Amino acid sequence: MEKRRLGNSDLYVSVVGMGCWQYGGGKYWGEQSQADVNYVVNRALDRGVNYFDTAEMYNDGKSEEALGEALKLRRNEAIIGTKVTPANVYPDDLQKSCEESLKRLQTDYIDLYMVHWPINPLSVKHFTNDKGKICNPPDLAEAIDTLTELKKAGKIRHIGISNHGIKQMTELHKLGVDVITNELPYNLLSRAIENELTLHCRNNNIGIIGYMPLQQGLLTGKYALEDVKPMQARSRHFHHSRGEQSRHGEEGTEREIKEALQTIKQLSNEYGVDLITLSLSWVLANSDITTTIVGSRNETQLEQNLQGALYDMPSELYEELNKVTKPILDRLGSNPDYYENRKNSRIY
Repeated sequence: MEKRRLGNSDLYVSVVGMGCWQYGGGKYWGEQSQADVNYVVNRALDRGVNYFDTAEMYNDGKSEEALGEALKLRRNEAIIGTKVTPANVYPDDLQKSCEESLKRLQTDYIDLYMVHWPINPLSVKHFTNDKGKICNPPDLAEAIDTLTELKKAGKIRHIGISNHGIKQMTELHKLGVDVITNELPYNLLSRAIENELTLHCRNNNIGIIGYMPLQQGLLTGKYALEDVKPMQARSRHFHHSRGEQSRHGEEGTEREIKEALQTIKQLSNEYGVDLITLSLSWVLANSDITTTIVGSRNETQLEQNLQGALYDMPSELYEELNKVTKPILDRLGSNPDYYENRKNSRIY
């Protein structure tokens, strides 16, 4: 398994990482047995996967608990990344969140501790009903000071961010914090970060952890665009009427996606490569992506996902895939907050 250096840190992560949102079971992804988690995590380690990505909000902490249980005998072989919500980065709350994550993960340290979304009222209100926090979001400088204290105390090794834009990264740079990564959505149907964000990260030694490489299952070939469940149809890819709790209010780009998927599947057949392998290897062909995280519920899914790191994509296939998905990029634009209206984004 190829490993790439994450930003300017001493962390070298497997190019395919393990997305752990489904661990612990929950409404979004359904039930997930601990026995399967234990097996898949250990099998992934055996196959060279060393990066495991979770968050305090995933299944109300049960994802961290399940991952901690699976890794308890092999903790030193793994790089764990977890995330704190922007509603929990007031100094006292941040200290508490970190301690609780450490306890759930059954570890003395977190390799990579990330702020899940930027600190602003629009972000905060998606994680709390506390009007006081929404109207008076945490102070960025105070949050960074607390993260720095946690790092000095050895409770976290590195500080990271997730879903941050250029202006937000610039604010962090001015505060002098060493941010080693920005976790961002990236796949054939979600290419917004290509326009500006990847260049900024490259120039500032910020590694990119790509998430949602299979567009929440749409790029697996297992179901059609029309069959996407409402919970997974909340993004701007879909008409706002389709998604459960959809809030972006936009028309979507379903026609362009449907046309692109037809061509992508044709190319998959023409080159004799599985659609999952093709989709993952396309992401990894971009050298700005340090690792892409993908969920694996069982050994079969794990082995399918690992093929994305092994397939050497021909350059002509890569360019053809870029061409057929560009109309989607053009329609959705350069803002990677796919869940908000582009004029009212959490990322800027």
